Amino acid sequence: MKPRIVTLLLFLSLTICLKTHAQTGSTNEPVRYIGGVTIDPNVHEGRLRYAIGVESRQTLRVNRTHPELADDYGWTYNHASNLAYWNGKFYQQYLSNPIDEHIPPGQTLITTSVDGRNWEKPKVIFPQYDPPEGVKIPEGSTGYMMHQRMGFYIAPDGRFLTLAFYGHSEDPFMEGGIGRVVREIYENGEMGPIYFIRYSSHTNWNESNTSFPFYTKSGDKGFITACNDLLNDKLKTMQWWDEDRGLDGFYTIKEAKEALSYYHRKDGNIVALWKRSTCAISYDGGITFSNPVKSPTLIMAGGKNWGQATEDGRFAMAYNPIELDEYRYPLIVITSEDGIIYDDMLLVQGEVPPRRFFGRWKDFGPCYVRGIAEGNGNPPGQDMWLTYSMNKEDIWVSRVPTPVKYEVHGEVSEDFENMEAGGAIIEWNTYNLKWAPVELVNSDNGNKSIQLSDKDPYDYARAIRVFEEGENVEISFKVMAQQNTHGLFEIDITDRYGNRPVRISLDKDGKIKAMNGSKSSVLSNYKSGEWIKIDLKIDATPFGKFSLWINDKAVATDFNLAEAVKSVERISFRTGAYRDIPNRKTPNEDPGPPLPGADDSIAEAVFQIDNFKAKKID
Repeated sequence: MKPRIVTLLLFLSLTICLKTHAQTGSTNEPVRYIGGVTIDPNVHEGRLRYAIGVESRQTLRVNRTHPELADDYGWTYNHASNLAYWNGKFYQQYLSNPIDEHIPPGQTLITTSVDGRNWEKPKVIFPQYDPPEGVKIPEGSTGYMMHQRMGFYIAPDGRFLTLAFYGHSEDPFMEGGIGRVVREIYENGEMGPIYFIRYSSHTNWNESNTSFPFYTKSGDKGFITACNDLLNDKLKTMQWWDEDRGLDGFYTIKEAKEALSYYHRKDGNIVALWKRSTCAISYDGGITFSNPVKSPTLIMAGGKNWGQATEDGRFAMAYNPIELDEYRYPLIVITSEDGIIYDDMLLVQGEVPPRRFFGRWKDFGPCYVRGIAEGNGNPPGQDMWLTYSMNKEDIWVSRVPTPVKYEVHGEVSEDFENMEAGGAIIEWNTYNLKWAPVELVNSDNGNKSIQLSDKDPYDYARAIRVFEEGENVEISFKVMAQQNTHGLFEIDITDRYGNRPVRISLDKDGKIKAMNGSKSSVLSNYKSGEWIKIDLKIDATPFGKFSLWINDKAVATDFNLAEAVKSVERISFRTGAYRDIPNRKTPNEDPGPPLPGADDSIAEAVFQIDNFKAKKID
């Protein structure tokens, strides 16, 4: 064979190969995570660094025996939350069942907040389905349930719609579906009537045999127009594909997967993300998408993958980086300049509290994360807002400041006087519960301080501050306990992986204690209502030491570290003991009774922090 022909054949082979295995950002690999960091599944935080300044807040704490303290129903399976921002308010929607996933009855509730911190009591917006007289439950079904991937839609004229899907338990998909319902939310908080906007294409359900009229029967022409606008938006209605699949040709896509999220790249093309690491690209504005492919660098299971453009001109993805359906933690974020190449896996939510109530398919951890979908509003500020369920039990929201960062450079010195009481605690990561909040308050001494309160029998309040990473650091702060006969306040200095070489506590016996290697030492007494100044010098090298002063008096000199590290970078204040249970070996589907006293508060313990300083020293 002539050399020229050989060269030509090699060129053609290479061309075919390049087309078959195209570059990242193409239909063959729409997105790629290049960070290389993965989680340690043995600890809740995964040994990851924190996305600095994330504020996580519980918006619903379920209560079976005192339902008036929760949602007035006492149902303990809550999941699939959605988030929107409209008319100066956050709207959070979620579905609810009494005990188990996909076991009836089911309904959908909504809660609202002006600031994302203080949330109203939830109320039902789509009630339990009551079929028309004479309509029977199909054979094999156990009743009616709700299922939805999309909760909100803001129409071009500003009208605000909320949506959900009715189906039959235990499988609401395709033949098991009934249809999607819609109603309008008005500016005064009231809501319009419920209508069906689309019936399942796999069945013969219609206006004659369902419980609500079709939307075209509304006397409000503006509402009909808003519904038509939604139906004509093939990108937004692609979120409905899970339940229906569209035998009537309603969907323009040939193939999709479960739980769509999407965003527009800077070049105008659209990236679609689904469960189980699958993704695709649209080059025509969302009318059609490439065939879904599995991204080999995204590790995930049946939890949702949320992607969006962020206010800093970048992109973010949030998901559970674990290939186990029953153990969906931690919740992380990765970020990107172009919506294609992602890096820096960081913690958004690293807590996994005890599951207080057993229920079928109630997976451990922060589940089914979603943010505010394109077109569903833009809250003030530069933050990314995420919503999810915890253990498929309580409902949560997290505010993630952008640009997302994990490092601090230079000395930290904070007296909190430049922050607003009741507002964001800037640069601090906080874990806030209904019964264990973290707040910036006006103290009795006239200064502002961080207050951690706790009356929850199975969880705690937590505040974390990242400082400049160093082998040798000096830290000082003031702390005050409003009691000394109950409660626990643990203070950990940790490295970037969450290891805890320095451990201090204000215990319920009125003693301040610290770990000297593997032994606990009593350093001092403390009195309720009195501020205590604590100073630390830490040599965070493998065989390093630390010294501690209380009110300028040396009480610990050259104490051994509790565990070897090579540096430290953050401090953690917590109103409870360190935990890593449940873990990946904790049985998930073994039935059991509610945790004792889960619905009753305990004696409240209150602690305050002020004048925090940290710096790396040579």
